[in-house]
Amino acid sequence: MAVHVPPTCSMADSIMSRAATMEIPINSNGDSRALPEDDGLEQDLQQVMVSGPNLNETSIVSGGYGGTAEGIIPTSSIKGPNMHQGGPAEEATRGVAVEKLDFMRKWGMNTYKCTKQMISERFGRGSRTVDLELEAQIEVLRDTKRKYENVLRLARALTNHFYSMVQTQHALGDTFADLSQKSPELRDEFGYNAETQKLLCKNGETLLGAINFFVSSINTLVNKTMEDTLLTIKKYEDARLEYDAYRADLEELNLGPRDAVTMARIDVAQQQYQVQKDKYERLRSDVTIKLKFLEENKVKVMHKQLLLFHNAISAYFAGNQQQLEQTLQQFNIKLKPPGEDKPSWLEEQ
Repeated sequence: MAVHVPPTCSMADSIMSRAATMEIPINSNGDSRALPEDDGLEQDLQQVMVSGPNLNETSIVSGGYGGTAEGIIPTSSIKGPNMHQGGPAEEATRGVAVEKLDFMRKWGMNTYKCTKQMISERFGRGSRTVDLELEAQIEVLRDTKRKYENVLRLARALTNHFYSMVQTQHALGDTFADLSQKSPELRDEFGYNAETQKLLCKNGETLLGAINFFVSSINTLVNKTMEDTLLTIKKYEDARLEYDAYRADLEELNLGPRDAVTMARIDVAQQQYQVQKDKYERLRSDVTIKLKFLEENKVKVMHKQLLLFHNAISAYFAGNQQQLEQTLQQFNIKLKPPGEDKPSWLEEQ
């Protein structure tokens, strides 16, 4: 998660520059030694949040840029039980403005906490929650997706090359047939070759239908099923960072004094921590379930597709036209009727 800072914020630029170039010495036990610059970085980050615009005092410009002062409504005038009551439209505008300001305040605090946690983890100062078993499964999925993407790329290349060969055989068969009519002395020879090329072309089109079905199924598995699971994993990883950020914030407050103000802040932090914990555990459960169903679906799909690919390729190169056609019938693959004007299945790729 990244914090987008306007170019004019020189303090923020300085902070991120220091964070990017800071060297963290490691002792013999692998623990990082705290540096004065580390504490300064944390204080500077807090100063960015404190010195930024006060959302309670922010003004809402009702007109465009460059408008007069009459188009500015101080947000302090929006709040308060004794404020002047306007019409329904004005009340609705005020409600939307207050809601947006509250959203921006919460977003800013959440962004600050998550950025602080991310920097702490990167510098080895903060702890992170790790589910070793789940992390291993996620890494296996990402590696599997890369390998299946390579299979998909090669299968598409095979389809394109084989399609070109079939088109060449078709043209060659037509040429042989024409020469058979125009060369009486070689009519039989040209005729045999024309029939052979036409038969090869027909079988090639049947094989292309099988390969295309294979490519389509692998594409669905990789770019839809696996991708959907990876999107859920991305949400889980974001929730993990938020959970650790609020956990660290609560732990820090618990180490401080126990006065009335601090206890009130601890109660609020405890509630926020519980919300993030529930979200994190829910997404972790979602990822676990999706990984399980993805593995079952992958095995089922690949078992069928690899059997199809093997039977079709074997039958074609063995010259067994009947077995090749039976393979397509077994997997309910229908070829386009010849002479149809619509683009072929290959042209639709």
